[in-house]
Amino acid sequence: MTTLFTHIKSLLQTREETEKPIIGEELRDLPQIDNAWLLIEDDRIKDYGAMDDDNLPSADKIMNLEGRYILPTWVDSHTHIVYAGNREQEFVDRIKGLTYEEIANRGGGIVNSAKTLGDTSFEDLYAQSEERLKEVIKLGTGAVEIKSGYGLTKEAELKMLRVIQKLKENYDIPIKSTFLGAHAIPTDYKGKEKAYVKMVIEDILPAVAEEKLADYIDVFCEKGYFDLEDTENMIEAGKKYGLKSKIHVNQFNSFGGIQLAAEKNVLSVDHLEEMEFEDYKSLKKSETIAVALPSCSFYLGIPYSPAREIIKNDIPFALASDFNPGSTPSGNMNFVISLACIKMKITPEEAINAATLNAAFAMELQDEVGSITAGKKANFIITDRIPSFGFLPYAFGTNSIDEVWINGKNFES
Repeated sequence: MTTLFTHIKSLLQTREETEKPIIGEELRDLPQIDNAWLLIEDDRIKDYGAMDDDNLPSADKIMNLEGRYILPTWVDSHTHIVYAGNREQEFVDRIKGLTYEEIANRGGGIVNSAKTLGDTSFEDLYAQSEERLKEVIKLGTGAVEIKSGYGLTKEAELKMLRVIQKLKENYDIPIKSTFLGAHAIPTDYKGKEKAYVKMVIEDILPAVAEEKLADYIDVFCEKGYFDLEDTENMIEAGKKYGLKSKIHVNQFNSFGGIQLAAEKNVLSVDHLEEMEFEDYKSLKKSETIAVALPSCSFYLGIPYSPAREIIKNDIPFALASDFNPGSTPSGNMNFVISLACIKMKITPEEAINAATLNAAFAMELQDEVGSITAGKKANFIITDRIPSFGFLPYAFGTNSIDEVWINGKNFES
């Protein structure tokens, strides 16, 4: 089955090759073809070009998109979509003046979510998570990473990862799963943090690997959570099972986590709200991708990742949502794009590059998604009739998406 889209106002992110992340000044370049056509065959992009070409290809179906843009779907490389319930009371507590750390110290935060998840059945957890996944796809996300980490026991962590596995089976979009057993210290292990890390490595991780439930391993490297020794141990443990690392780091403090991650050449370092000179220096020498999560900064009222400085240092830069119940109860990547432009002072071109192709590299999906490239999946967004692609971040409260196509089919259909 072939479908030809004609009279596209502009076809964005058209690239013949996608061999490496876009860095530095190159992020300001968003290749596009005005007054374009796009041909897809079954679930793949077959060809594209300008309407003034002499011969348009034939197709089984032709769709006239006059006045509308096409761009690749967003790639969200950092989410916690699988969780139970919500933490709206903590939202109110923060309004009343409590900090994220104070709420966590009272038994809230991640530990609160872990208790709720432990009491939730597999079926209920799957149903809740499925609704969130469908929501983000309708908002334009065509590939997503999902972490565990709200279980904090062997039984609950495996339950989360099995839910992710079922989502992979039932939804034909690229989904990567990440084992985040080292997300917080459970109440039962207070004062016995090293024993918890040992349990995660020696008890939970082998079970995860045996069932092949994870693509990556992660750890929350932060003061009051997991220190540098814990982080290194988790990275090395993951390697023994063929799992690359994606590390939460520098959300509240810079204390050497970036240097460790760069030295170990982890796939990505995520958060980066607090950055020092040595952090940039270390990342610049590595191939690690810096992933910013602006919705988290917006929600918690903490600093935004210094995107301009990251880009200036030629460090691969990506954007993700951090969709989770405590610090980012939204997986709307359109809002992420807007925040990146408004609060992090990057251009629409830089933001789109960071949320498509570079984000695909942060999930090792650059050969499948992230650009309009022949042979890649036909996962793309069709916008409403908008004046320019800059309107997407500009009109931050408006849903400018008309259709989302996944594997060559309209997701709504």
